[in-house]
Amino acid sequence: MTYITTDDGVQLYVEESGEGTPIIFVHEFAGDHRSWEPQVRYFSRRYRCVTFAARGYTPSDVPNDVSSYSQDRARKDILAVMDAVGIDAAHVVGLSMGGFATLHFGLHYPDRALSLVVAGCGYGAEPGMREQFQSEAEAMADRILNLGMEVVGAQYAEGPTRVQFENKDLRGWTEFRDQLQEHSTEGSSLTMRGYQARRPSLYELGDAMTTLTVPTLIVNGDEDEPCLEVGLFMKRQIPAAGLLVMPKTGHTMNLEEPAAFNASLDEFFHQVEAGRWDLRDPRSQSKAILEQKS
Repeated sequence: MTYITTDDGVQLYVEESGEGTPIIFVHEFAGDHRSWEPQVRYFSRRYRCVTFAARGYTPSDVPNDVSSYSQDRARKDILAVMDAVGIDAAHVVGLSMGGFATLHFGLHYPDRALSLVVAGCGYGAEPGMREQFQSEAEAMADRILNLGMEVVGAQYAEGPTRVQFENKDLRGWTEFRDQLQEHSTEGSSLTMRGYQARRPSLYELGDAMTTLTVPTLIVNGDEDEPCLEVGLFMKRQIPAAGLLVMPKTGHTMNLEEPAAFNASLDEFFHQVEAGRWDLRDPRSQSKAILEQKS
């Protein structure tokens, strides 16, 4: 465990485990570096696993200026961690907020990514939902400040895409909820207001996605409604993308279904490292249903 310093002077807490090809794990809003424990324990047997607490999440710094929190800063922080620990290129795995950061990282630094896993990515991205999401995110930021994370965290953990985890694994969900309640009230509010509410819609990145040739695995739970259509959109736009939909699963998929999640990523990494994760064959995108049209 160590601390690294970003180019704007923020200290980020970093943990490492294992040796081999690097994997960087980027956590979601409701998680932190501890949320990747089932993945670190599995992959550190063969890979060098790196987790970090995003800015606003202790033991990393909690800057008190909302301008310190943004989509650009999130992808730059991944780069800062990699540079500080001496990693030239890595598999980058992100969930939700971390999935957005992972996708942006791949678009901006494709030479630094061996592959991208973009999981549970899409909240507020659909056309027509942007204003609603921004309004709800701003209201949530205010609510966090007014009530504190001990109260809001408990409520957030019982959201419509988290109850699947609660129903399957009460012990695991309780740990998730308890850790969420420990998050910095100020940091969570600023993250919600500066990063979540103000990030660009993924649909604005459609053209840029068509140029992304880094091997990409999009992972969604089939009961994570805000991400399903967005996942299909990314699959259709990114030439090197595969789409995995996990059945009867919500948003917290890496904790809710760790064995299936780990196995899917393991197979994906093997295909990438063997050079067998190819770009989509253009013939598969024909408008024809039964036969290829010339």
